[in-house]
Amino acid sequence: MAVSDADIERIYELFEGVGGLSHRKMMGGLSLYCEGQIFAILSAEGRIYLKASGDFADRLADAGSEKFSMADGRGMNYWTLPDAALDDPDAAADWARQALAAL
Repeated sequence: MAVSDADIERIYELFEGVGGLSHRKMMGGLSLYCEGQIFAILSAEGRIYLKASGDFADRLADAGSEKFSMADGRGMNYWTLPDAALDDPDAAADWARQALAAL
């Protein structure tokens, strides 16, 4: 499944409180940037992941987020956006700002 224009519109609506957003399509998904800094990805399956490591990754894990895993089992420093934020632009923007602050 590839990312559709509707998926991209949804991401921009979800993170509208962040500002300075841009994106690039990649490998069926997309990377999301704030003023040129990547902070999130949307997988081809439609899952939203925030870039995270250290304390911020721990906070995401505590909120029930799952670490991105490639088909070969390797992990990356991206964690799913907590479920409670998937339909809440204010919460999503707050998590995004935390991701950006942690970079």
